[in-house]
Amino acid sequence: MKFKNIIFEKKDGAAKITLNRPDVMNALDAQTLEEMYAACEDIENDISVRVAVITATGRAFCTGADLTGIASIPPDKPRDYFLRLWNKTFSAIENLSVPVIAAVNGIALAGGLELIMVCDLAIAGDNVKLSDQHANRGLVPGGGASQRLPRLIGIRKAKELLYTGDRITAAEAERLGLINKAVPADKLQEATDELVNKLLTKSPMAMKAVKKLVNRGMEGSLETGLELEMLAMTAHGTTEDFAEGVKSFLEGRQPQFPGR
Repeated sequence: MKFKNIIFEKKDGAAKITLNRPDVMNALDAQTLEEMYAACEDIENDISVRVAVITATGRAFCTGADLTGIASIPPDKPRDYFLRLWNKTFSAIENLSVPVIAAVNGIALAGGLELIMVCDLAIAGDNVKLSDQHANRGLVPGGGASQRLPRLIGIRKAKELLYTGDRITAAEAERLGLINKAVPADKLQEATDELVNKLLTKSPMAMKAVKKLVNRGMEGSLETGLELEMLAMTAHGTTEDFAEGVKSFLEGRQPQFPGR
C-alpha cells in the first residue's frame, strides 16, 4: 500500500508510524485509518520488528476524528463505516504482538487521547496538553475513551476529564498514569530512542506473552488471570528465547534473543 497520510519506516528492529497531516493537526480520516491499519498488518507480519513507535509531524500529535472527512464518506458505505474502521485500526494497534510506544509531540485531543491509550507506553513533551473534548462538541467517545480511561486512571478522575473536557499538562498526565513520562520537548526523540533501544534488548517472545497476559487479565478475575499466566509460562518454556535466557544466565553473558 502506498502511504499518503502517514510516514511508515522500519529500521534495526523498530517500526515507526508518523501521522503526517500537519495542516489539519493530524486529525484522523478514513484514509489515514486505513493506512495505519495496513502499517499494523505489515508490522505483525515482519518478524524482524520488535518494537513500534507512533508519533506525528507538526505541532499536534492528533486532534481526533476529522469531522470534514467523516462528512465526505461515500453514501454507499454503511452508516457506521467510520466507527468500525476506527475501532478495527485501534484494536490492531492495541493487539500488536510488539510493544507500541506513543511519542506525543504535541496536543492530543479526543481521538488523539484515545490513540495514546491503545499504545502500551507513552512519552510526551512537557509542552503537551491532553484532553478528551467529546462532551465539548456534543459527541460521545467512539474510540474507547469511556472504557480505557477509567481502567488507566480510575473512575473518578476519568469521569471528570470526560465530563469537563479540561486540558491537562503532560506532567499531570504522568502523575495520573495516563502517560509514562513527561520529558523536555526537545528531548522527546532522545527519550523515545532510549526506550526503543532498551526494549530491543529484551525477549520478543516474553514481551509478546506479557502484553497478551496484561491485556486479557484486565478483562477478567485475578484467578482467571493467574491461570492464564501459568499456561503462558508453560508454553513460553518451549521457546528459543527461554532457552537462550537460561543459557546466557548460566554462562554469565548478556542474552541474544532470537525472537522465536
